[in-house]
Amino acid sequence: MKVILLEDVKGLGKKNEMANASTGYAKNFLLKRNLAIEATPENINIMKTRQASLKLQKDYEITGATEIKEAIDGKSIVLKAPSGENGKLFGSITTKDIADKLKADYKVIVDKKKIVLKEHIKSIGDHEIQVKIYAGISAKIIVSVVGE
Repeated sequence: MKVILLEDVKGLGKKNEMANASTGYAKNFLLKRNLAIEATPENINIMKTRQASLKLQKDYEITGATEIKEAIDGKSIVLKAPSGENGKLFGSITTKDIADKLKADYKVIVDKKKIVLKEHIKSIGDHEIQVKIYAGISAKIIVSVVGE
């Protein structure tokens, strides 16, 4: 029996895919638990429309991520922080500080969770930071920390 999966089902397929399942498994498990619907011509058309919509949405997100990458890749930002005489900061620079500075300088909104720090920034100087914007799309920026 052909079914269209509404959720990921281990061993059968991913969400919004058509799969072959035995009639008993489909009727007694998949359909009763709303994990799948029967693959009628109407449901197949709905599935194809949904897949096209998801593809358009993904293309839109990739385009937006590429624009953000072009706006910030290779750029540098300068952050001021209180420091001691030996070049160590009183505290550290956080991903929120970096995200706020990117928004202020380049008018780009980046989620602070997407900023990857190899180690905490606790010293004055230049630090190369990676920003993961989207799956497979990332940018590198330079954070220059200046003592106050």
